[in-house]
Amino acid sequence: MKSQHLKLGFLASRNGSSMRAILEAIRIGILDAEARLVVSNNRSAPALEAATAAGVQTLHLPTQADPDAADAALAKAMVEAGVEWIVLSGYLRRLGPKTLAAYRDRILNIHPGPIPAFGGEGMYGRRVHEAVVAAGVAASAITIHLVDEEYDHGAVLAVREVPLEPGETAESLEARLTRLEPEVFVETLQRLASGQLALS
Repeated sequence: MKSQHLKLGFLASRNGSSMRAILEAIRIGILDAEARLVVSNNRSAPALEAATAAGVQTLHLPTQADPDAADAALAKAMVEAGVEWIVLSGYLRRLGPKTLAAYRDRILNIHPGPIPAFGGEGMYGRRVHEAVVAAGVAASAITIHLVDEEYDHGAVLAVREVPLEPGETAESLEARLTRLEPEVFVETLQRLASGQLALS
């Protein structure tokens, strides 16, 4: 697969830590990409402020009152902004059918644990780390995967294994993975842009 210039859209509900790292990677020239649009369902999301400061177009799009209308509006906004790949950076809403259809195999999410073992509906944030520690497994993982109609179900693109340390707690594991997640997302997009990561 040949290299490509990535035209990115972002969805974030809160801080958008991975989004911030990706924007910085673009700014300093280590990622061949451009950010076209940042959308949040939360008007006060710090991610929107960060995007504005970086000169990226933003959109607040409430989803709860009319999810179908929000889905249609999201797909339309992304297409009109010229977005070719959507990055989820802590987006806490399920994507609707119009957005999923418009960006089939073009939506990337990061999950703070191994999937499918520690994925699925309701498995996000601290809950994942609690389940990993309770299971007594030797390692957790940061997983980048494509998004489809099921939670944490799409094809896995990248995995960074993170061994558990003696006396590990959900809190300590969460802190370590949270520090690593942005770096893993940037690396995955670099591989995608360079053609090293080929999607079928």
